[in-house]
Amino acid sequence: MTLDSLQLLFFKNYDDAALRLSPGLNCFVGDNGSGKTNLLDAIHYLSLTKSAITASDALCVKQGADFFVVKGIFSADSVPERETIQVSLRLGQKKTLTHDKQPYERMADHIGKYPAVLISPYDTDLIRQGSEERRKYFDSLMAQLDHEFLEMLMAYNALLRQRNAALKQGADRPAHGFDRDYLLALDGQLAPLGQQLTALRAAFLAEYVPIFQRHYLQLADGREVVTLTYKSQLLGAEFAQLLRSNERRDFALQRSTIGSHRDDFVFLMGEQPVKSHASQGQQKSFAIALKLAQFEMLAAKQQHKPLLLLDDIFDRLDDKRIARLLELVADETFGQVFLTDTNLARTDQALARVTIPILRFRVQNGTVSPV
Repeated sequence: MTLDSLQLLFFKNYDDAALRLSPGLNCFVGDNGSGKTNLLDAIHYLSLTKSAITASDALCVKQGADFFVVKGIFSADSVPERETIQVSLRLGQKKTLTHDKQPYERMADHIGKYPAVLISPYDTDLIRQGSEERRKYFDSLMAQLDHEFLEMLMAYNALLRQRNAALKQGADRPAHGFDRDYLLALDGQLAPLGQQLTALRAAFLAEYVPIFQRHYLQLADGREVVTLTYKSQLLGAEFAQLLRSNERRDFALQRSTIGSHRDDFVFLMGEQPVKSHASQGQQKSFAIALKLAQFEMLAAKQQHKPLLLLDDIFDRLDDKRIARLLELVADETFGQVFLTDTNLARTDQALARVTIPILRFRVQNGTVSPV
């Protein structure tokens, strides 16, 4: 699967841009702030229907405009006809997603069809930030691999919002208290979903960890032992019973304190947390290994290679880690690759061994043109 062309209209700092792309390697070169990363983010929209950078779609509308459009044309060896994906948003209205001009009824139906993996300077946030970042990362990966998991996660989150609203409503009306029958009805639906999500996450991690460890060993020359463990209140426990025993506490705090939404993925080096005991270089290797394992699992599941987006790796990674990534590019481990850099001469030197087709684009203040 390749992205043959990309078109942007009033997206971030672009008025209008249209690119014909290489099926091999595409290099976007320009100064910081010129809009290189915005091109990768547009591709991320085509894959996952959202930005990799901001939670607000409205912030992706160019200043002074009231809408944006991102359009991509994909092709695959197994499909004779090309497919057009378009994401658009008009301020004050719902975001729309179309496949060959036919709108999706639900954005979720698109997830997993055009997979992409982004390796960026901010990947170490998965290590440094809280459990929510890690849950979001692994849930997004699992959603691309398993549509049933995505459906369960969406249902769980919808019930969780209803439960939290019921707890808050009861606290706001202390004379009446909360509707316990309603809460129990919600719990009856929430509990089996939570148990299933926990089981699926645990099963996924059992498959993912060996792949991740192999990539880390290759990046770090086998000097350290790293692993991931899954931390959940529901492992070996009955969620329904936990909900009942924590009901008073939940009511006092006006939120659900027990459940799959509290799970975490613990990153370890030896017996110690990576966050506090690993060097910056080790943390970068850990984060890259996470993404390479993600790529490998998606490629195996989809039977075609995801798009690989490499953002500012030359500025943020040391020579050893860059060399390892470029070895994989040169060996054609990856399919179509998109790379950003600030220095064209450095890019050319780094890619000297790469034999796949390469297109270079100069990015300047919201304009992009072939070099």
